[in-house]
Amino acid sequence: MSIPPFVLASASPARRRLLQTVGIEPIVKPSDFDESQIQLSEPAQLVKTLAQYKAETVAPQFKSALIMGCDSVLSFNGEIHGKPGDASEAIARWQIMQGNFGDLHTGHALIDTHRKHTLVKSQVTKVYFAPMSDKAIEAYIATGEPLKCAGAFALEGFGSLFVEKIEGCHSNVIGLSLPLLRQMLAELGYDVTDFWQ
Repeated sequence: MSIPPFVLASASPARRRLLQTVGIEPIVKPSDFDESQIQLSEPAQLVKTLAQYKAETVAPQFKSALIMGCDSVLSFNGEIHGKPGDASEAIARWQIMQGNFGDLHTGHALIDTHRKHTLVKSQVTKVYFAPMSDKAIEAYIATGEPLKCAGAFALEGFGSLFVEKIEGCHSNVIGLSLPLLRQMLAELGYDVTDFWQ
C-alpha cells in the first residue's frame, strides 16, 4: 500500500511542530475557512464541525492525500472562547480564568481523499489555571501570545507558567491530540509509523 502525503489544513505553527515532533512532515495548506459562518453552542460539536469544514475546504486540491483539519476552543463557565478579539478582551478573560479551570476542546477531521473516507472526532482536556496578579496578567497579554490562541493561552509558550495542571491529553491543549491522531489513522487502515520521515 502506498502511503499518501499528510496535509495539515491549518496555519498553526504549534500543530505543525507537534506533527514534526512525532516524525510527520506535513504539507501545510491553510483552509482560510470563515469560522464566523458556524454558530453552535455545544463546544464539542462546534470544534468537530469547524475541523471538518477546514479539511473539506482543502481536500479538493489533492487527488490522493490524508487531510487533517483541526479547531480548538476553551469552554469556561458554560461559555465558548476562541481567540480573543483584542488585548482588553484577553485581560478580562484571564481575570476570570485565573485560579479556575476550563475544558479545552479540539476537533479533528481526517479525510482520506483516495479512499473517500472521512473521520471526525473531538478530544477534551481539563486545564487548571494558576492564581495570577493583575500585573502578571497584563505582562502575559503584552507578550502577544494569548491573542493568537484559543482560550487566550499557549501551553507550549509563556502560558505554561500559568497552567497549574491538566487532566487528559497534553498535546490536545496545544491543538492536536497525537494519541487520537494515531487512533484515527488506524481506523483508516494506516499505521502512524508509515508516516515517519
